[in-house]
Amino acid sequence: MKRPVNLSRREFVKKNSLAGIGAAVALSAGPTILAECSADAGVPAVLGGEKIRTKPWPSWPEWDQAADEELVLKTLRSGIWSRAKVVEEFERKWAETIGSKRCLAVVNGTNSLITALVQAGIGGGDEVIIPPYTFIATAIAVLQTGAIPVFVDTDPETYQIDARKIEAKITPRTRAIMPVHLFGFPADMTRIMAIAKKHNLIVIEDACQAWLAEINHKKVGTFGLAGCFSFQNSKNIPIGECGAIVSDDDEYMDRCYSYHNYGNPYGTVIGEVGAGTVMAGTKLRITEYQAAIGLAQLKRLDAQTTIRHKSAEYLKSRIGRIPGILTYKLNPGVTRVSYHIFPFRYRKQEFRGLSREQFIRALEAEGIPSWGGYTPLNKMPYLKNAFLSKNFKLMYQPEMLDYDKYMERNQCPLNDQLCEEAVWLMQNILLGDRSDMDDIANAIERIHKNAEKIKNALS
Repeated sequence: MKRPVNLSRREFVKKNSLAGIGAAVALSAGPTILAECSADAGVPAVLGGEKIRTKPWPSWPEWDQAADEELVLKTLRSGIWSRAKVVEEFERKWAETIGSKRCLAVVNGTNSLITALVQAGIGGGDEVIIPPYTFIATAIAVLQTGAIPVFVDTDPETYQIDARKIEAKITPRTRAIMPVHLFGFPADMTRIMAIAKKHNLIVIEDACQAWLAEINHKKVGTFGLAGCFSFQNSKNIPIGECGAIVSDDDEYMDRCYSYHNYGNPYGTVIGEVGAGTVMAGTKLRITEYQAAIGLAQLKRLDAQTTIRHKSAEYLKSRIGRIPGILTYKLNPGVTRVSYHIFPFRYRKQEFRGLSREQFIRALEAEGIPSWGGYTPLNKMPYLKNAFLSKNFKLMYQPEMLDYDKYMERNQCPLNDQLCEEAVWLMQNILLGDRSDMDDIANAIERIHKNAEKIKNALS
């Protein structure tokens, strides 16, 4: 068979393999099924039917050449590329947007977390409470300070740390709680802040996926000592690579600024005249043209967040009626969600035993990009390797680094189940209109209706 010139070998094989699966299923079922397939527009694409979704999804990141490039080009042509007035303007506007007194821009969200923790005094011998359902950066930031992460199980309905289980994990070594507002769904900050106050703990919010999300109309990132944000390329406000710390504590923010600029004096962080660097810092400054890109993206963030919110609520209302699809719940008091991810839980029992992997494959065939998301953060090998490192052995007694006992104390069974059930849709999909959301819902309904056939074909 001659391969069409516009298909790669891999695409050609995949296309014809899927078509072959569909033909095999139809032929094995006899004339009745053949007749249904030929007349039924609902034949799943994975079995050779027509895709439900043929239009492209909204691209990301967005860039409006006419509206966005003036400041970027002006900045490039100025020759002033290292941190200066454009970065300061971005920091001022992000602080105003979040409702915080101060903002410091740094090279990425991961280093915003590290900086926030280090300048909060977190270090060797400490424990920091975090969730197991989050990006690796959350745990890595804790380890980079020399502290040990302690995992609290996930509430699978909200996808957030289960605040009801935090107190059971507090020990004399606990210094901080770092909740993650995952997907832009706010964690239960009312309960978390009460626990922190009761036990005299620091709260650093990982809001790296939660730009403009709110609890009782107060932006996340403004409840604890500091809030950390990410502006990486896939994020809802993309700059390529960038992060930010916000806080109302001037002295704390002066320390963060000094730390991000080699530890040189800044504000209240002073030393003897002519003595030079005053703390062991590093270099985390962003460039002027990064800030210019951020200012361009910031102009449309609020409107895009509103679009995502409306799309998500409509999509939730549609797919929530499909057996085997469990939609999310929000924590008490949530007034806005930023929807970096639209998640749902998939129960294969209601889909005739069709595995999640097979479901995702069928959904992709319909033109709906999706994937299964995170694996358990508390079970990855980076933890054991950290415990075996020279520095950790110097900082901790051997019993503190007993990995098997650590794992026993940090089991998160509900999170394990969530990692096996979750299906994710990315935020740019939610920038579509209601008919786009209907495509997603219709695709899932089609898969549900034909689950048995799909399972037999793909098994």
